[in-house]
Amino acid sequence: MADPKKMLNEFMGGLQSFEKEAPEQTKAFMNLLGASYKEGALSTKTKEIISVAVGTYNRCEYCIVFHVYKALEAGATKEEIIEAAMVAVAFGGGPSMAYSVTLVKESIDAFLPEFEK
Repeated sequence: MADPKKMLNEFMGGLQSFEKEAPEQTKAFMNLLGASYKEGALSTKTKEIISVAVGTYNRCEYCIVFHVYKALEAGATKEEIIEAAMVAVAFGGGPSMAYSVTLVKESIDAFLPEFEK
């Protein structure tokens, strides 16, 4: 069983330590986050709910923990977060199949003859 609080602390601690290791890049990343999540045409809450779905779709455990926390902090409800995660689950199956039956298959067909010699 995962410990989300521990994971969040690990992630935040990792970001802080990277500020010493790679200060310019870490600062740039943090500035991108700040600019991306500020209130705009979409609310910060909506952006965090979207981020939960994206993190879930990408199976990024630290992203999920961080953005669930941030979504709750921004006022999202449990139901909103669960619904976003379910959209990601529903979406995640189709693209993998679509790329498998098209681009993956076409790539195999194109490259395999080079290796059969």
